[in-house]
Amino acid sequence: MLATASAANHPGGLTRAQAVRRAAELADLGLRLFFDPSLSASGKLSCSSCHDPRYAYGPPNGESVQPGGPDGRQPGIRAAPSLRYLQVIPAFTEHYFDTEGPDPSTDNGPTGGLTWDGRVDRGRDQARIPLLAPFEMAGGSPAAVVARVRGAPYAAQVERLAGSSDSDRWFATILEALETWQQDHREFYPYSSKYDAWLDGAARLTARERRGLQLFTDPAKGNCARCHPATRGPNGTPPQFTDYGFAALGVPRNPRIPANQDPAWFDLGLCGPERTDLRSRPQYCGEFMTPSLRNAATRGAFFHNGAVHTLKEAVAFYAQRDSNPEKWYPRAAGGPVRKFDDLPEQYRKNVETGPPFGRRPGAAPALSDGEIDAVVAFLETLTDGYRAVK
Repeated sequence: MLATASAANHPGGLTRAQAVRRAAELADLGLRLFFDPSLSASGKLSCSSCHDPRYAYGPPNGESVQPGGPDGRQPGIRAAPSLRYLQVIPAFTEHYFDTEGPDPSTDNGPTGGLTWDGRVDRGRDQARIPLLAPFEMAGGSPAAVVARVRGAPYAAQVERLAGSSDSDRWFATILEALETWQQDHREFYPYSSKYDAWLDGAARLTARERRGLQLFTDPAKGNCARCHPATRGPNGTPPQFTDYGFAALGVPRNPRIPANQDPAWFDLGLCGPERTDLRSRPQYCGEFMTPSLRNAATRGAFFHNGAVHTLKEAVAFYAQRDSNPEKWYPRAAGGPVRKFDDLPEQYRKNVETGPPFGRRPGAAPALSDGEIDAVVAFLETLTDGYRAVK
């Protein structure tokens, strides 16, 4: 792929050795760009501000959404995701048929793509979004971003790789460099968790962690593995802990997001406002990408709107959403619990009701408090950087 992209920039084509050298240079440039706050309008926000390597390239704090914009203070509308384990996400398709699944004729619906709504497929297209978004780095335009880069210490490197001083070529090279660096497996898909070591026979799970794994995979309990597969792929690849699909979970409305102060405003995921091509598909409204659970324990905000702030709360939401809705949703004045309050009434039928959901109010939740703790203990084994105790 890199050779193809490089040949596009250099019509004469590249040898394999030249393509390898160019990829190494692009990765070096991408690293420098990623940590450079001068790319932002405020001069204070870099890619790493919201995607900190110390937190698995996710946010370094528990804020629901991260601040940005021209003054570095404008809040966004969605929680910043981790950039790890994106390398094998398939391109978005509205109708996904899993040829390696038990029934290849089953339409699994919308699948794949990057970002919470899957609206781009390539790393370079994903990088473009925060560079230009008015509530993120607020670059304004590709030309404005390039103007900032022309004053950077690595400007000559950009021009050499772009093969031109043309602004469009520079911007394309900036995006290509960010994409290339994020293909570094040591940083972005190391598979270095305790669970990976256990799968390789190089670590032991504690009794509590094993119990958590059992509950995680049990269809009658957590049923988490239905959307977050925990077993190796058919060719022995490590589990990604996501099926790359989309689901409407009915998470509660988050009052910490300023946009939510407008009662008429809703983030509907696949059908808007950020994604526009599926607005005519009401059956997708409220659906968001199923993220990988790798490194979930490093996060301080969960779900697309950062509505909960601990891993235990996130697991408890799945187990108790329907059996104990009063714990998660507000009550109307003197009235019933307002379930699924972050979706307009007409889209609430899209909300997932399969196990562990679907229990009647007042029934026993899908997981007890102790079982929730066990699932959390298992999820903590998915954090990269495990070192066996000798």
